Amino acid sequence: MPASPNGRIALVTGASRGIGRAIALELARAGAHVIALARTQGALEDLDDAIRAEGGKGATLMPCDVKDFDALDRLGATIFARWGKLDILVGNAGALGPVSPLGHVEPHQWDDTFAVNVTANWRLIRSLDPLLRASDAGRAVFITTGVAHAAVFRPYWGPYAASKAALEALARTYAAETMNITPVRVMIVNPGPMRTKMRAQAMPGEDPTILRTPEELAPKIAAICAPDWTETGKLYDFPQDRVLRFSEPA
Repeated sequence: MPASPNGRIALVTGASRGIGRAIALELARAGAHVIALARTQGALEDLDDAIRAEGGKGATLMPCDVKDFDALDRLGATIFARWGKLDILVGNAGALGPVSPLGHVEPHQWDDTFAVNVTANWRLIRSLDPLLRASDAGRAVFITTGVAHAAVFRPYWGPYAASKAALEALARTYAAETMNITPVRVMIVNPGPMRTKMRAQAMPGEDPTILRTPEELAPKIAAICAPDWTETGKLYDFPQDRVLRFSEPA
């Protein structure tokens, strides 16, 4: 079995910028064919240009809002018709939601945050699970945050923390359901503080130059997506560069 994602079919959500874009580029460099899903057509085209500029064959572009659940349901059939399988799923698309006291959060803000961070990933699992099982080494990676499992929770980040904690439970359940009877392996990744637009939105006074970049994280995620990766149901903590069981503090 190859030790890299070379020749694999990989779907990356939130692929137009930040961590998702860096992951898509890294997987393409490693030889994977990337299905890039994001809301912005122009940014997806820029990603495709970047892949081709590095000698790649380009990506399959899927302009789509992950809250369009009917589109996510159709995605499995679309991928099956063209490739018959999916080797890699990177559930990266995320929403910060409001940073405010819980009592001030509007119901639609709460619902939108959970729709992007939790429900969309469940709909992706529901749509793509048969395709990941059809791979000889299906890999699913979901992007979380340290505030989802911190020993002391950060105030005012309730919708983000709660939705990412739910995402971790979702991913761990999927790992438990697939680990003994399928070739699917499921990991959760905590990038830590990172130089992204979402981080700048959450921490507007922070100096971004002190933060690590998505380009530093991307090779680590590409390694988790490779067929020779064997861990499942665990958390890869990028700041510590360690794979942690959930009984260990991150």
